[in-house]
Amino acid sequence: MGAKDAFCLDRRRKGHRRQIEHADLDESCSRGGSLANYVLRLYVTGTSPRAEAAVANLRRICEEELRGRYELQVIDVLEQPQLAEDEKVLATPTLIKQLPPPLRRVIGDLSDKDKVLLGLEVRPAATDPKPEIQ
Repeated sequence: MGAKDAFCLDRRRKGHRRQIEHADLDESCSRGGSLANYVLRLYVTGTSPRAEAAVANLRRICEEELRGRYELQVIDVLEQPQLAEDEKVLATPTLIKQLPPPLRRVIGDLSDKDKVLLGLEVRPAATDPKPEIQ
């Protein structure tokens, strides 16, 4: 599946979608161009409040934590059901981190920033509790 198959949510007009070509992917959906470290795909169902919340939450998290190091594609499964089937997306919203490896999935409205970052392996899990300072 190539970038030509993806759809990007156009934020200028709510609910308007346009097919993006590989050449304009960086301008319309990316925040890092060819230097993007994270490639993320968010699968949503239409423009439901849950889908809109997931998009807004993810954009906020990416801008705060990944600042210019990510490429985001928002894919509506109603318009591109084959993409969802190919990725075995069973529920929406589903976020898939394709790069860097390993592939990771986060399901839900992405409102818990810490869980999203942990799920995407942006922040490592705390293995040792912080020592108490006396």
